[in-house]
Amino acid sequence: MRRANASRKLAARAVSFSGVLFRQFVDDDLGCASYLIGDPSKGEAFLVDPAYAIEQYLEAAEEAGVRIVRVLETHTHADHVSGHGRFALEHGVPTSVHQLAEPEFAFDPLEDGQDLPAGSVLVHVVHTPGHRPEHCAFVVDNRLVLTGDSLFIGDAARPDLAIEAREGAEGLFHSLQRLKQLPDGYEVYPGHVAGSLCGAAMSSAHSSTIGNEKLTNTKLEYGDVQTFINATASLSTPRPPTTARVVALNKGPFVGATRTLEHVEEPGEATILDVRPAETHAAGHIHGAFNVPVSASSFATRAGFVLDPDERIVIHASDEAEAAEAARGLRAVGFLELAGYVTEGRTTEKLEPVELDELEQLLEQGAVQVVDVREKSERDEGYIPGSLHIPYRLLRESGPDGLDTDKPVVTIWGSGTRASIAASVLTAAGIDARPVLHGGVHDWPGGTVSFRRCGSG
Repeated sequence: MRRANASRKLAARAVSFSGVLFRQFVDDDLGCASYLIGDPSKGEAFLVDPAYAIEQYLEAAEEAGVRIVRVLETHTHADHVSGHGRFALEHGVPTSVHQLAEPEFAFDPLEDGQDLPAGSVLVHVVHTPGHRPEHCAFVVDNRLVLTGDSLFIGDAARPDLAIEAREGAEGLFHSLQRLKQLPDGYEVYPGHVAGSLCGAAMSSAHSSTIGNEKLTNTKLEYGDVQTFINATASLSTPRPPTTARVVALNKGPFVGATRTLEHVEEPGEATILDVRPAETHAAGHIHGAFNVPVSASSFATRAGFVLDPDERIVIHASDEAEAAEAARGLRAVGFLELAGYVTEGRTTEKLEPVELDELEQLLEQGAVQVVDVREKSERDEGYIPGSLHIPYRLLRESGPDGLDTDKPVVTIWGSGTRASIAASVLTAAGIDARPVLHGGVHDWPGGTVSFRRCGSG
């Protein structure tokens, strides 16, 4: 099972185009995509938007018999640490990015309309600002387009990460209009798929066509810039606290490889991140540990909401492979220096999960306080009467504020993962907390969920 999860999170997909090497790499945990493109007959290839874990690309290039001669960045990424620094420092590969990125490392500037050859394969640069001012898309060999964080499958990028949202939305509108002018038959390969916080309505599909997106993508239906701005500039998707740090790392001097994650006998003075499954954590964990299961979706993003990058972090994993997978995810979002991992540890604390039928009785008796740890948009779709709403990502910062600490706290979500995260954070703060690990709000017995219109309170 561990190997299956690791494979899923680092999936590579080869697509056949006559005379062109084209491989798509998708990190399902973050929803990020990167691309190896080139000319196998000439033995040259470009790498677009690499992740920090560059080993996967080196292996693919060796298998294809090509040498990676240049890294192309669509923009300065805010959600994952780029591998361009490792390619520069470890392999002498240059990086190209638009000059509006204003990087602090040596780079070759991209220009709108520029053609870059990888052997006989041409990559045409299209400046597509909006998500960020420097953003560029890449048309490959007049047959496909790498849209980066501009046009997604079923959605478009959020415009608020680099500049004021309305300004970003205006730029994004015009960029999408440019992309709409490409031939309908062009394949579309985005920089993100479903699972990323960069777009709320992204499809899980890894590719599409310009023609299909014109028919199905609502973000391409707007013919008026002001209407588009009004519809897209007001966002409720939370911005991960790792954003500023990741941008600084990607914009700053080249970031090289980190030291190997080492096994330690005792964690010492450290923040313990328990990446084992929620049920395993509940059965016994190290005092004060936060539980963010690496086997669940969006591990790195969720861990980023809980951890402080300046604290000493030790991973508690079931085995070395699980620890390595967690480390890869953490480094992808900027937690580069990790203090090691343990596989045993003094598991002196337990959580007592609550089943839904038991919770219903406890709530009727007034014996517990139920905390709904979903996001506001999720709670607006339906909630348990009498429950308190605190998104899991805010609990470490807010602590006991607003909680009745005279009662046990029961944390609940749509399923078990975020409930376990929330309960572990509260328990570490000295609060008696119990998670609902099986089922969630919309499984509430007796159909007693109350619904309200989104934004009504």
